[in-house]
Amino acid sequence: MAMDKFLIAPVNTGLQTDIKPFLLPDDAYASLFNAYVFRGRLRKRPGGKLMGTGATTPQMAPLFSRFRISLGPTVGGALAGNVPGLVYQVGQMFSIGTAIYTVVNPAVGANAMLQTIVTTTATYNLATGAFAFTGAPAGNVYFYPAQPVMGLDNFQSGRITNQPSFGFDTQFAYTFAGGAWNLSSNSPTWHGTNSQFFWVNNWKAIPLNIPSMFVTNFNATVGAGPALTDDPIYTYNQVNSGLWAPYSTSFNTGTGVRNADGQTYFLPAGGAPKSGPYVMTAKIILSFKNRLVLLNTIENNGLGAGNAYNDGASINTRYPQRCRYSHNGSPFAANAWYEPNQFDNAATVTSKADGAGYIDATTDEQIISAEFIKDRLIVYFERSTWELAYTGNQVLPFVWQKINTELGSEATFSTVPFDKVALTIGTSGINACSGANVERVDDKIPDQVFRIRTANFGIDRVAGIRDYSIEMVYWTFPVSDADPNSFIFPTKILVYNYKNGSWAFFDDCVTAWGYFEQQDGQTWGSELSTWAEKDVAWNSGILQANFRQVIAGNQQGYTFIVATDQDGSGLARNAPVMQITNIVGLTMTIINHTLDTGDFLLLENISGPTTLNNTIVKVLVTGVNTVTFTVFTPPSPLYVVADYLGGGTATRVSAIDIVTKQYNPYLEQGRNVYISKIDFGVETTVSGQITIDYYTSTDATQNVTAGIGTGAIMGTSILETSPYPLITQEAFQERLWHPVYFQTDGECVQFEMYMTDIQMATPAISLSDFTLDGMLISATMTSDRLE
Repeated sequence: MAMDKFLIAPVNTGLQTDIKPFLLPDDAYASLFNAYVFRGRLRKRPGGKLMGTGATTPQMAPLFSRFRISLGPTVGGALAGNVPGLVYQVGQMFSIGTAIYTVVNPAVGANAMLQTIVTTTATYNLATGAFAFTGAPAGNVYFYPAQPVMGLDNFQSGRITNQPSFGFDTQFAYTFAGGAWNLSSNSPTWHGTNSQFFWVNNWKAIPLNIPSMFVTNFNATVGAGPALTDDPIYTYNQVNSGLWAPYSTSFNTGTGVRNADGQTYFLPAGGAPKSGPYVMTAKIILSFKNRLVLLNTIENNGLGAGNAYNDGASINTRYPQRCRYSHNGSPFAANAWYEPNQFDNAATVTSKADGAGYIDATTDEQIISAEFIKDRLIVYFERSTWELAYTGNQVLPFVWQKINTELGSEATFSTVPFDKVALTIGTSGINACSGANVERVDDKIPDQVFRIRTANFGIDRVAGIRDYSIEMVYWTFPVSDADPNSFIFPTKILVYNYKNGSWAFFDDCVTAWGYFEQQDGQTWGSELSTWAEKDVAWNSGILQANFRQVIAGNQQGYTFIVATDQDGSGLARNAPVMQITNIVGLTMTIINHTLDTGDFLLLENISGPTTLNNTIVKVLVTGVNTVTFTVFTPPSPLYVVADYLGGGTATRVSAIDIVTKQYNPYLEQGRNVYISKIDFGVETTVSGQITIDYYTSTDATQNVTAGIGTGAIMGTSILETSPYPLITQEAFQERLWHPVYFQTDGECVQFEMYMTDIQMATPAISLSDFTLDGMLISATMTSDRLE
């Protein structure tokens, strides 16, 4: 029988859900999960690479990529004290050299921790944060708070392409230095929750200013006097000995007296008196037209008696429509925030107001986010978009101008800048603002924005970033249909290719995004994995020093590099950034795991039941902080039962799921279609494969799966992306054309590409890369659809 040939290549459309699958373009997909469109081809999602370097064993490597605090060295194998902060919980860890200690006992009192190296005493008190080690290895003791990553940013003070990286969890600031994360010198202790993320703004204006960083987590009481748990705006620089300091934003009423250092600090523990009203904190801090701009502020009336915090007179009030701006000059000047006609009694020129003030937008909506388009400041409210326009008039430097009355933003950190537009996630779609107009860009997937969960501050957890190397935008978000028992944190990543307008989804838990420039070049001496495990060229950007990478932080305080390169290559596996707190039988404790039934995990670095190492298991049952799993064959249906000692990591194994359009090239002729085979053009792997299933005539039955179950179909419909052993020349080819046979007839035929459980449980297959360059469909028309 003569067959017509239909080539599906190049691939550019990607995921499209706004129309029925039979109406989709040939290169569109009804589902695109853990794969994405890149420059005309379909690729498996990028994997992850640990940030830290310097580990001497694979088990220690994840700890160099995790937020940690140095507690000092052991002396004679002993060290005791209290960990900093106010959060003490199961799942926190300590390390001394290659020894790892895990907190597993929730009982009150000093309880023993799991230990990978025999130690006489290793205890931790969840009530007080007291720890004690005796008979421990020699070395520095590190504490891992295991709190969610709440911010990742760069301090613009270093040389080009080597800006220092800062990270934040709910309590502390960390810096990346020496190939690992460590507590930032003199870090404040913040008091925010796991939904209060950190906004960071760099300042370097006039020559006399040193580079400084302003940080806010927008955590303060409203409608009452300041509380000890209120967090002010903090500043950081590398010149002053204090490094971190609360920032003064006093706008004096003329009766107060300023401090001797020229600033009025708000000290959470009491101390310096306040001189008049001041800004407690702000949601957004920006540098604009040589002024510091605060948007959506919480301000105190400054009427407290002395150092009293809640005396009935001192009140915090929120101004959600407010822009408060400093004078034209240094925000550290004594009079930086004085409003017109305000002064203090220092009797100097710099004690008087010279241009600071505020302006409120004429709306009852709250300011949510902001971004620059060239030299224009776009401010997003809940359901509208405005510009904070610069007038050039020093008396009234800014005015509000409305750009769009119905499209705004609902997530502060969802806004992603471009040269000509800014993208943000709003209540009704993903919007692009050009400065003159605002319009939706998600017409292909119009319903996806409504899947963002609003419970548990889900909207606040949405965050986005631009990946310049592969021309993508990533948005992380919690989905509305996830298991409410365990899914507080994000579980999905929405991916947007801004070159061709295509969309896709990845599965992962990312709480915060950032950029990273400080990495050293990779050498074989510093590499703990084998060359066979890397799907990258040795000259790839992800292995080069000072290559600007996208980094991500998760709910357990780990960070990793999104491993992509300009040519689309990258690591095919995810980074080991989930701590296994405990294993009892077939149940693991993984704090805040965000896993669902049917997910697969690669287990590594385990001390104790070591036969589980390098095994991929399937999640059967999930609890709040636990998962029950099964072990497949291969490698073994059982494992040796042994006491878990700690150190283990679980890596999410991303399952590809690609569903094509419903194909019938003879639809306009009113005829059914018979498809005998498809030749798949795939890029060569060592041992990769994927299953190709199909549906006929809009029937939801997976024909290959059903046929194998009943014995009606011989064969497996497996597409091998590795060379055929009997075709010698294929071993030297970069692209292979391999056929899969179907012999199916129907009104339409739809195909699904996925991995079976056995394929997922086999590391050589599920951790392999996958790239589809095109499909060549062999088909012919058959009977009339109405016959």
